[in-house]
Amino acid sequence: MNCELIKYSNVSIHQADQIVLHDVNLTVNGGEMIYLLGKVGSGKSSLMKTIYGALPIASGEAHVLDYDMTKIRRSKLPYLRRRLGIIFQDYKLLTDRSVEENLLFVLRATGWKDKKLMAAHVREVLEQVGMETKAYKRPYELSGGEQQRVVIARALLNSPEMILADEPTGNLDAETGKEIMDLLYAISQAGITVLMSTHNLQWPEQYPGRKLIFENGEIH
Repeated sequence: MNCELIKYSNVSIHQADQIVLHDVNLTVNGGEMIYLLGKVGSGKSSLMKTIYGALPIASGEAHVLDYDMTKIRRSKLPYLRRRLGIIFQDYKLLTDRSVEENLLFVLRATGWKDKKLMAAHVREVLEQVGMETKAYKRPYELSGGEQQRVVIARALLNSPEMILADEPTGNLDAETGKEIMDLLYAISQAGITVLMSTHNLQWPEQYPGRKLIFENGEIH
C-alpha cells in the first residue's frame, strides 16, 4: 500500500512558547512500521500530538489523512481521530467498567447504534488481541500486558488507517513487551501504518521498520 497518510513540509512544533521541533519534513505511507527514537523531551510525543490534533502546528504545511492540520476546526477533530488508533503508555482505561464496557463506550461515542453489531464487534477485536476470555474483568484485575492488549483492541475498534503508539512497551517486562510487539508488528503487516515511539533499540532490529531519530530539535 503506498497511499500518503501524512505529509509535513517545513513544520515547526512548539510547546508553551518553546520550539520543540523545527524544519520537520515527513511523509508517511500506508502499511509502514515507523519507530520514533530519541531522548525524553526530544519531541516524539509532541509530533504524535500534532498528528491527532492535540497540539497545533506552529508553522509550515501539514496534512494528515486529507485534513489540513494548520486549518482544521475543532469540530472536525473527532472525525480525524476516528480514523486513527491511539495507544497511550498509561492505558487511559475506565477503571469502573469492564473491558467490554470500555470498548462499547468508545463505539457509542463514535456513533455506533446497533447493540448486537456492537457486541459482536467487541468480541471480534478482543479475539484479535487474545483477550476474548477477559471481557467481563475490570482493568485493575488485569496485568499490565493484558491492559495494553485491551488498549490495542480499543485502538482497532474503528478500523483505523494508522495507529499511534506512545511507548507501548515502556511499562512492561521484556517477555510481555515482546508479545505486544508481535501484535503491533502483525497489525502493520496487515496494512495498517504503525507509528511507535520507544526507548527500546532492540525493537527496530527484531521487527524491521523505518527509524526516525529525534535530536537537537530535528528529525533525521
